[in-house]
Amino acid sequence: MRKEAMFWKASGDKTVYCRLCAHHCKLSRGKFGICGVRKNDDGVLHTYSYGKMIAANVDPVEKKPFYHFLPGTDAYSIAAAGCNFKCSFCQNWTIARAEVKRGRFQGESVPPERVVSLAIKNKCRSVSYTYRIDHIFRIRL
Repeated sequence: MRKEAMFWKASGDKTVYCRLCAHHCKLSRGKFGICGVRKNDDGVLHTYSYGKMIAANVDPVEKKPFYHFLPGTDAYSIAAAGCNFKCSFCQNWTIARAEVKRGRFQGESVPPERVVSLAIKNKCRSVSYTYRIDHIFRIRL
């Protein structure tokens, strides 16, 4: 789903400056950033991966870089397309480098509320936005 992005700045000539990561992409109209999911649409930066889940799994939290967070519990691991790194050893390159196909990103449309309900249904105590750079948040039961 296309959604106006956060963390960006516009210029007078419809160039946009993405401020989400350390790359600080400067994007002219119609161009995507290094991540492949943030695009300058006529002077407005949009993210095309919002609410598009490309992978979901139940993992032990110890598998995450947050192994000390709620030890012995499971994390509901989700991912969206795109990444701001291009690691030659990436084991998830199909997710990280997923491209737009016929104007659409790969993945299933899943609103954040559904992600939480799926995590609870799977008895997960946390949700990890993963298979790229890890982020985790706790579900309050």
